[in-house]
Amino acid sequence: MAWSFHFVPLLLLLLLLPSTSAVATSGHSTGNATASLRPGREPLKHRRIRALLGRLNKPPLKTIKSPDGDLIDCVPSHLQPAFDHPMLKGQKPLDPPERPKNYNSTIAGAVVVQAWHATGEACPEGTVALRRTTEKDLLRASSLRRYGRKPPRRTTRRDSTSSGHEHAVGYVNSEKYYGARASVNVWSPRIDDPSEFSLSQIWVISGSFGHDLNTIEAGWQVSPELYGDSNARFFTYWTTDAYQETGCYNHNCRGFVQTTNKIAIGAAITPQSVYNGRQFDINLMIWKDPKHGHWWLELGPGVVVGYWPSGLFTHLAHHARMVQFGGEVVNTRPPGSHTATQMGSGHFPGEGFDRAAYFRNLQVVDWDNNIIRASGLKLLADHPGCYDIQGGFNGRWGTYFYYGGPGRNVKCP
Repeated sequence: MAWSFHFVPLLLLLLLLPSTSAVATSGHSTGNATASLRPGREPLKHRRIRALLGRLNKPPLKTIKSPDGDLIDCVPSHLQPAFDHPMLKGQKPLDPPERPKNYNSTIAGAVVVQAWHATGEACPEGTVALRRTTEKDLLRASSLRRYGRKPPRRTTRRDSTSSGHEHAVGYVNSEKYYGARASVNVWSPRIDDPSEFSLSQIWVISGSFGHDLNTIEAGWQVSPELYGDSNARFFTYWTTDAYQETGCYNHNCRGFVQTTNKIAIGAAITPQSVYNGRQFDINLMIWKDPKHGHWWLELGPGVVVGYWPSGLFTHLAHHARMVQFGGEVVNTRPPGSHTATQMGSGHFPGEGFDRAAYFRNLQVVDWDNNIIRASGLKLLADHPGCYDIQGGFNGRWGTYFYYGGPGRNVKCP
């Protein structure tokens, strides 16, 4: 019983240590509080969380509490996370450039509303609206090191059968592209496992599907792990190395420069579409400024959200080689059992309007800064029995497609 000699003093020492249940409640940058511990005794994970929150959250002039629980910080535009990047140090946000030629504002749809707008409050001029990252957000993450990033790809094929990423997409890849535009139907698909997500977006792509892949991405996403709920949220993403070490969602790393105080990236979109009922979509446009080369993002009619500086990229510093529109789901199920996470509305494209999710008015920006129809669109579904896609063209919707599905079903066991 030699172990008892050491056990009793250790037990007494634990009883005499101060309680760690108290939490600090002050300070904007921590989001939710971490345990109040003696200096030097804070657990390593908590120290890392505090440090990361300090990098992601900047001192706001004002904070708006959204009805869905989000905190929207109104941060002076020159203090946003992007300007911590060495390339952008000391800079201020640029003014938006002119939109591409042939830009048609009538297809931009309704003004995009986010949940925090219901408060009636607004961020002051000279600030940008940033969704605050909280300690709860970080504690949900499977990895602090990779917080705010998509899982790294284990395949170089767009057909991502072996990576857990599944797509139903339309794409063009026959020209050099300088932007893309589409109206994207918004839903709140069911997520089967909290570590999975379902999204609908535009990809602007260059490089190979190996380690030098460059992408710019924007759309809506449901991700319980990233956001803590099942709301559809407006998001952005970028990478320069095929999702390995560069890039991130939203403002979770230094990169995207926001210029608007009206939209918060990562905040919930409202309303969402209803099966056999009212349909709602958002209009997205990404385009390359011919003068400075930056990639700009517009959401809805006239709201320029911000830009990805061209210096972030290798291949996309020049142009894109592919534009892709559609849905993506992560399937974490082991072999032999597919996830029931839905894509789009959770219904197959054959059900049509009011039931299946859609993209409409698909357009691209050409070498002369003209916005034109995305002709020659190719359709691809990695697993049509799980998630499928069907396209067409008409005078009202231009180039369009329906897409999505329920995931696990009799055709997708």
